[in-house]
Amino acid sequence: MLERHEIETLLTLARELHFGRTAEQLGVTTGRISHVVKKLERRIGAPLFERTSRVVRLTPIGQRLADDLSPAVAQIEQALRRAVDAGRGVTGSLRVAFLGEWTAPTLLKAVDLFGRRHPDCEVTVHEVQLYNSRASLADGSIDILLASYPFDGMACGPALLHEQRALAVPTGHALAGQPSVSLELLGDHPVVQYPAVTSAEFKRDRTPEQTPAGRPIAKGPAGNTFSEMLTLVAMGRGVLPVGEHTRRYYPRPDVTYVPISDAPPIRRGLVWLETNTTARVREFVRAATDANPAVDRDGSPSAR
Repeated sequence: MLERHEIETLLTLARELHFGRTAEQLGVTTGRISHVVKKLERRIGAPLFERTSRVVRLTPIGQRLADDLSPAVAQIEQALRRAVDAGRGVTGSLRVAFLGEWTAPTLLKAVDLFGRRHPDCEVTVHEVQLYNSRASLADGSIDILLASYPFDGMACGPALLHEQRALAVPTGHALAGQPSVSLELLGDHPVVQYPAVTSAEFKRDRTPEQTPAGRPIAKGPAGNTFSEMLTLVAMGRGVLPVGEHTRRYYPRPDVTYVPISDAPPIRRGLVWLETNTTARVREFVRAATDANPAVDRDGSPSAR
């Protein structure tokens, strides 16, 4: 079995490809790095690095070993982090956020229950917009976000809300007076687009490139915020599939919301960085799930 310092040396040198920088990062001499590498190579029976006076390169065997060890080391570090969290209890601070006004009440129920369970952990609530939701998770501005699925590249919890879909059209549009519309009609109108930074899977779900029958859907202009997108609809620049609660939380005299009869419901829940799966995050996800048991996942009280 490899010793911890051997793994640390291998992975650091594989990343830096420089003995001096590796030694500096690990706080040892370059001779020590060379000794550890040679010892590993003798054990494995093959070179792990190609070394010349100018360059250091991984051999195919060295690359494979580094690739195999990296996720295992990450799992070990995460396990240690979880153990430390458990030993300390759920303390510190947690920054939670919502995307879309109507999701705020669901998030606040979770905040309330989490606060009663873990009074030593301070929770702050923030609102994010379409253009900065992913960046806020990535840069650590927030720890966890209540948003629409799919949200690719992130860990996610159980769906907390389900919502039927509607089509936002300009008031006075030919579709505005219809009792409902079909997804196939998207092939007849340009569709307003979400910001470029929005999750790719999310955009494919909300603003697909083809109708169910395979007809291409024309792309309209993009907005940076949801309000901007609705304004583009009102200007006649395109239509926009939205959640049915938009009718209540974004009422506008210049936009009409028409139910979509054949679209699957929108699912919403908590998302966070996989590498930020702390005890605080896990306990908040559990509180959010427990705090909304009497909801039929569409925002309405359960009949059960």
